[in-house]
Amino acid sequence: MNKLIALLLKGLVAVLPIGLTVYLIFWLLATGEAIAQPLLLWLIPDALYFPGLGLIASLGALVLIGFLVNLYGIRYLVKLSHNIFEQIPLVKSIYGAIKDMMMVFNLAEKKEMKSVVSIEWNGAQVIGFVTGEQTGQRLFGDQDLVGVYVPLSYQIGGITLYIAKDRLTELDIGVEEAMRLALTAGVQSQKEK
Repeated sequence: MNKLIALLLKGLVAVLPIGLTVYLIFWLLATGEAIAQPLLLWLIPDALYFPGLGLIASLGALVLIGFLVNLYGIRYLVKLSHNIFEQIPLVKSIYGAIKDMMMVFNLAEKKEMKSVVSIEWNGAQVIGFVTGEQTGQRLFGDQDLVGVYVPLSYQIGGITLYIAKDRLTELDIGVEEAMRLALTAGVQSQKEK
């Protein structure tokens, strides 16, 4: 019986990550299609609509929004909406969590992300990401402190520490791998060679 349960768990470990990933991608694509379809059918004749057009329109709309956000007036409106969401009691918690999650997923692509470092913390080594050299200098003047983002395992979020450069040890791994290590508490799948 124990061997059967062990085999069942091995099968689950093999199938679950693939299944959930495929399901999430399918759900995102289907949601984009479902949201855009009624709008498209309102704008174009039914004969011109085909399955997948809603998804293409959704992706196109996101690219357009990404372009518009770079414009000064739109950027101001987005910042104003951020400020409004951050003032409403229950909404600010949900909004903040989603915003932090997007920041974590986008962390590997941020230009200000310079390096992966380790920090000695109560006798242990903690993985962090150098994010704010200029901010540390601006906030703390001559103390030579840099901002280091330390993500929390199995959570969306982390803490930012301002710490002396000489207390940091640069690690020779990529930001994406380090983020995966930090977020999964060091549990990661073995890459096939």
